[in-house]
Amino acid sequence: MQDVSGILKEGFLVKRGHIVHNWKARWFVLLQDKLLYYKLDGGRKEPSPKGRIILDGCTITCPCLDYENRPLVIKLKTKTNTEYFLESCSREERDSWALDITGAIHAGHPVQVQQLHRMKNSFKLPSNISLNHIVDKMHDNSNGIKLTHNMEQGNTYKESFTGSALVDWLISSNFVASRFEAVTLASMLMEENFTKPVGVRSTEAMRNGDLAEQFLDDSTALYMFAESYKRKLSSREELHLHILELSGTIVKQGYLVKQGHKRKNWKVRRFVLRADPAFLHYYDPTKEENRPVGGFSLRGCLVSALEDNGVPTGVKGNVQGNLFKIITKNDIHYYIQASSKAERAQWIEAIKRLT
Repeated sequence: MQDVSGILKEGFLVKRGHIVHNWKARWFVLLQDKLLYYKLDGGRKEPSPKGRIILDGCTITCPCLDYENRPLVIKLKTKTNTEYFLESCSREERDSWALDITGAIHAGHPVQVQQLHRMKNSFKLPSNISLNHIVDKMHDNSNGIKLTHNMEQGNTYKESFTGSALVDWLISSNFVASRFEAVTLASMLMEENFTKPVGVRSTEAMRNGDLAEQFLDDSTALYMFAESYKRKLSSREELHLHILELSGTIVKQGYLVKQGHKRKNWKVRRFVLRADPAFLHYYDPTKEENRPVGGFSLRGCLVSALEDNGVPTGVKGNVQGNLFKIITKNDIHYYIQASSKAERAQWIEAIKRLT
């Protein structure tokens, strides 16, 4: 039996397959010297790990730029040059995993771990700032950032802007108070796939810099709006959905396991809870498009924990407890499984505040 007494961290990540490059949600368990991952059988973790990543001699890349539509990926490369791509549900969760994995890799080097913690703790976005709101302002015809034609090494980049121009704009628009804060915010816009580096200087910095040095406050480093932002607003139907349901402030997000309505099978979904207007959406983390596969208004909803002794009415299959139920005002029942009692309590509390 696998000894998992020294667990440093555990939770869902979405992993790219080795042979077929599809993405699957797996339950990951971080130990001092290895990272184990498990398949889910229904709503229950299988007893034996599906695979393991030996951390000795591993290198970690975070953020990893290999997948434009998956900005929350961590790349691990083992001593034997095997590459693993692991996707998180949020920026904070990704950085937390990267920090803990790096800590395990460098367990014998406490100074490096201290530096990592300092770097992580200096990288915070004020809670009243929404990245979507900033990007909308950047697109504003009269007060937005000015898009120009820029040249670098013989290449012309249309509708681009320089790093220092974005920093100036963020300060003049009163989103931040200093150039240091502006660089931090610009890095986040890039990591969340709203903007992207173009040209050699900015792309190299993004690939090689640490969290604090990925975005360059420099008049020769070039950036553009990412395609995904344009795509998000491509069709009238998506624009309508985006404006109404997806315009609220994100209050909470994370991976949970949900029972299907028709086949009653259990699937890992990325849930996003928004306020003003209050909606709960869920996404298929194995798919690239960043649009919800389902969701509902929380107005008039009832949410409650389900008892862990026995299988509650309405629940099918192999589950491991920590269940809760949401009943919409249209009397649709959603059965959801958290990974712990504490996580279940946090979700219930956050949803109740918005009903």
